[in-house]
Amino acid sequence: MTPSQITALVRTVPDFPASGVLFRDITPLIAHGRGLAATVSWLADRARDAGAEAIAGMEARGFIFGAAVAVELGLGFVPVRKPGKLPVPTIGIDYALEYGTDRLEIDPGAIAAGQRVVLVDDLIATGGTARAAAELLRMAGARVDRGVFVIDLPDLGGTGVLSAIGVEAQSLMAFPGH
Repeated sequence: MTPSQITALVRTVPDFPASGVLFRDITPLIAHGRGLAATVSWLADRARDAGAEAIAGMEARGFIFGAAVAVELGLGFVPVRKPGKLPVPTIGIDYALEYGTDRLEIDPGAIAAGQRVVLVDDLIATGGTARAAAELLRMAGARVDRGVFVIDLPDLGGTGVLSAIGVEAQSLMAFPGH
């Protein structure tokens, strides 16, 4: 499938979760076998080009794409979790949201020192979660210099946030607005 055919599988839902927001819903994309396979292949090609030795995905939709990319490349998958979800001692990072803070955690034993880890997620908007994930993976000893995303909302500046910490962001598609 072409990138434009894959893009056509993303549904736009107006006024969700708040008035004025155009929500980009990937549900039709992940329900479309060929579209999902083509998306995973596109992401995997970029992760391979980056020299990925492991793939990390942020909860929750990053698990869908990240795990699939890891399988396609024959690599391990590192889940970047919300707090309290891992049964072992973790390391974590707090990060700012528009209204408040949130936290991400990982099992530090899932990363080898110096291992090149590529971030995978469904969407990059402001870049806050991706930045926190990259910083957390680096705290665990990973080299993180690439993030691959299905969707970019460039008006929200997330790729610039990642670029400022030395992480190149690549996206299959982009939509204007927020």
